[in-house]
Amino acid sequence: MPIPLVTRILIADDFPILRAGLRKLLDAKPDFEVVAEAEDGAEAVEKALKEDVHLVILDVSMPRMTGIQAAAELHKRKPEIKLIMLSMHDSEQFLFEALKAGASGYVLKSGADTDIVDAVRAAMRGDSFLYPSAVTTLVRDYVERGGRGEAEFDILTPRELEVLKLIAEAHTSKEIASELFISIKTVERHRQNILDKLGMRDRVELTRYAIRRGLIEP
Repeated sequence: MPIPLVTRILIADDFPILRAGLRKLLDAKPDFEVVAEAEDGAEAVEKALKEDVHLVILDVSMPRMTGIQAAAELHKRKPEIKLIMLSMHDSEQFLFEALKAGASGYVLKSGADTDIVDAVRAAMRGDSFLYPSAVTTLVRDYVERGGRGEAEFDILTPRELEVLKLIAEAHTSKEIASELFISIKTVERHRQNILDKLGMRDRVELTRYAIRRGLIEP
């Protein structure tokens, strides 16, 4: 697909100040236009599917739906949209999850003022953008795994990951049911399936797992 003369961008982050800063930075470039903003992953998916958007910048950790979950959903439903992940964490787990979800780039917030423009342009060219130490991480992981294949990333279904995130955020079954528009009985069944699949016993262990998966922040 040819690169548009002006790349239409959606920014998703739960901090208005950060969104405003990124908007100002990107709108200053003649080939960029920020056309929409979202404060969580679910809103980002909704707007990206509805608006004429070429690229979405997603914060990794957001309420309701994480940036990684939103990226996976958009990659599945509208694969032509380019995805850039934004994170305050130099985390191997977040990096791997983001790339698996279909992201073209991973930018640390500490370097966003200099890296985000390059990341957007790289994504629109069909290239990838990673901060320097991330490249080292990927090479090391490839060597260490030696072609053994995927680890535990696909144990849980997307719906189970949604339930797990809300459990780890200390929501009750009633609150989870209301948030996901399912019955309390269905929530309890998902909870038990998650525990059984992961071989865990309680919410504390699930929370630790959710942190490792990048679903919530430590």
